[in-house]
Amino acid sequence: MNDNTPITPRPLHQLAAAPCQVMTAQELREHGVSAAVAHERCRPGGPWQMPLPGVFLLHSGPPSAAETLHVVLRYTGGRDGEAVVSGLAALCLHGLTGVPPLTALDRVDVLVPRVRRLRSVGRARIVRTHRLPRPVEVAGFPVAPVPRALADAIGRLPDALAVRRLLTEAVRTGFCEPGAVVRELSRGRVLGMPQVAAAIDTLRLESRTLAEAGLLAAVRAGGLPDPCWNVGLWLPDGPFLCDVDAYWPEPAVAAVIDARVPPQRGAGAVPAPAEDDATEADEIRRHQTLSGLGIRVARLTPRALRESPERQAAVLRTALAEAARGPRASYVVVLPR
Repeated sequence: MNDNTPITPRPLHQLAAAPCQVMTAQELREHGVSAAVAHERCRPGGPWQMPLPGVFLLHSGPPSAAETLHVVLRYTGGRDGEAVVSGLAALCLHGLTGVPPLTALDRVDVLVPRVRRLRSVGRARIVRTHRLPRPVEVAGFPVAPVPRALADAIGRLPDALAVRRLLTEAVRTGFCEPGAVVRELSRGRVLGMPQVAAAIDTLRLESRTLAEAGLLAAVRAGGLPDPCWNVGLWLPDGPFLCDVDAYWPEPAVAAVIDARVPPQRGAGAVPAPAEDDATEADEIRRHQTLSGLGIRVARLTPRALRESPERQAAVLRTALAEAARGPRASYVVVLPR
């Protein structure tokens, strides 16, 4: 059989017993069911229903969560990643607990290319965009990555508490990095919304707390000597150098948590926010200053600390060993932040 071989029509009772009971008008025609027959079966009290134009549900009861998604995606007619579930529906599929179940959502956000001429209807909210994300497959559905889904969902949430809970859960449970969320919020032009702005400081504080806990876990996992935690480094004559997350005076190794968002590459990449640029400049200056004094700097990311504390412990152990074998570093004063 090749791709041009017509589908053999099946009796209506066999269609109703199919594993997926969602079909488009075109698919029904390929099975020998005319538009007139399909619409007749969707009359009040009939065995079928048509939840969206041109999409039929081959039973009369309420759709399941999976059927709702199938209906919405069949309505878009998207092919090859041209329709991506986003917003609260996507967050529910990813497993966030702070969102309602799919069956409780009034609308399902679906991202489509801006050139598509679809209209929102029923439970399908069509969001045309020039930034269609590369979807991830969740339960067989094309779903936006968590940062993009958060940005699309939060823009429609008026409740600051709900926004803060969503952001905190996404970061605390490891679904995404805070920097990636902030970048998506910036690109979605929702950072300035009062309910979003109020949650960003909480998000950054949450990220910092988790990263510092990860650094502590890495030191413990590696059996490393305890450093001076969260300290500022000063020259003996007084000028302040910089803050570091951990410092081993002997043999002069500083650990720094780098929470910046990695730069994007390729087509469609969006420049980093000005805040990221300023942070990067500060990181470069800090590294150059400490290196010039002979202090070895180990830069660790929140994701790496969360996902592989043992590996980060090995990074720190190597830095300590190499510093011990190298030239003696300049003396600095270590004070609490």
